Amino acid sequence: MKNDDKTAESGNDAATLEGRLKRLEEILGQLESDQVDLERALALFEEGVGLVRDAEKVLSRTELRVEELLASGRTEPFREDGEEEEEEEEEEEEEPA
Repeated sequence: MKNDDKTAESGNDAATLEGRLKRLEEILGQLESDQVDLERALALFEEGVGLVRDAEKVLSRTELRVEELLASGRTEPFREDGEEEEEEEEEEEEEPA
């Protein structure tokens, strides 16, 4: 029962990428211990594979979204207030007249 409670708790966290990574670390810790029987190790491994696949999907969607934003030209590098004006003035001064 104790293991089931822990799995239920981590199921709530697994909705986020960070939660998935945290659970993967927990699984790795359990698998590295010598106190896990073969059946439990296989179940943990199976859960870990599922978490990795889910995390890869999240990362792929995120990467696609970033690429879409960059391609649309809707984003610009962050600049401090007034920094853009100063850079434009410097460029104008450097151009030969």
